[in-house]
Amino acid sequence: MKNLFVLPVFLLMTLGIYAQGYQFTTVKENPVTSIKNQGNSGTCWSFSGVAFLESELLRMNKGEHDLSEMYIVRRNYADKAEKYVRVSGNLNFAQGGSFADVVETLNEYGVVPDEAYAGLNYGETTHKHGEVEAGLSGYIKGIAANKNRRISPVWTIGLNGILDAYFGAFPHEFQYQGKKYTPQSLAQSLGLDSKNYVSFTSFTHHPFYAPFALEIPDNWRWSLSYNVPVDEMIQIIDNALNNGYTVAWATDVSEIGFTRNGVAVVPDEEASENVGSDQAHWLGLPQAEKNNRLKAQADQGPVKEKAITQEMRQVAFDNMETTDDHGMQIYGIAKDQNGTKYYLVKNSWGETGKYKGIWYASEAFVKYKTTSIMINKDGIPAALAKKSGL
Repeated sequence: MKNLFVLPVFLLMTLGIYAQGYQFTTVKENPVTSIKNQGNSGTCWSFSGVAFLESELLRMNKGEHDLSEMYIVRRNYADKAEKYVRVSGNLNFAQGGSFADVVETLNEYGVVPDEAYAGLNYGETTHKHGEVEAGLSGYIKGIAANKNRRISPVWTIGLNGILDAYFGAFPHEFQYQGKKYTPQSLAQSLGLDSKNYVSFTSFTHHPFYAPFALEIPDNWRWSLSYNVPVDEMIQIIDNALNNGYTVAWATDVSEIGFTRNGVAVVPDEEASENVGSDQAHWLGLPQAEKNNRLKAQADQGPVKEKAITQEMRQVAFDNMETTDDHGMQIYGIAKDQNGTKYYLVKNSWGETGKYKGIWYASEAFVKYKTTSIMINKDGIPAALAKKSGL
């Protein structure tokens, strides 16, 4: 009977200081378009990359545009399938991708408004890609197996047949805002150009201030990111935001501090503020129970966070504790009631959570769990651009 009272008292003592909740004050906020919903599809890379481009258009006074994420997804499925066959199946073929799939294809594939290409040609009102991914995967694996000892010259016709059946044939021309465009001419008229965008990352297994292909499965294009120390990566993000640019952000959302209620933090399980007064009881808890309590604290209000170092980032990446889970858009800076710095983040899960599709990610979380960022090259501090040879 005695133990029945220990847990509630411990929880009250541990969580009581967080009952005040988060009180955020916006410091800097750049324009974004409306919250979108990727549905049951692994296409966050396209939604966040397109959100980034839409904010670029707002920044350039080109007006508000709703560009098609699925046009980019459909074109990249085809590219990925062809590369998969070319390398005999030694490539990740899944729904995921990277920001390079959005920006490095701009000049070749252009952009299409969502009204001209929704990519919902399979009887659903929201995106569901389980079936199409399975069908494509089975098809290209069969082709890559090369059972005839020679790849047929017509296999891409079958591939495009599947893609067109699910997404619809992509338009070569369309009417938009009273004018006729091709995807390429629309991108050109809007001033969107691949050469304007640069990817950065921060890891020690490659030299700093030089580009390398980040070793994550979804970087199937083997695209390059410039490597900088983590504190300089934060400087790049802040400089871009403070000068009116937004940031496409690839990160790991499987962490206990990434709550489904709109907050991303890195709770320090050894900090007395998080442990509470009954430290002996805390130390005896299973890790799963500690994680559950830290999650609850993160949802309740500000927590003491870990101090993130370059070494911590590297260890987490090398041990596959940091994985490339999700892409979102950073568009501003905020502070909580304790003065802790957060980033305003636009997600693509619809208007979910306390902040209706917006997340507040602490600087500690961004330092720890960022796999890469993409920005307009004009948002890079001049000194750092020079260091990286840009």
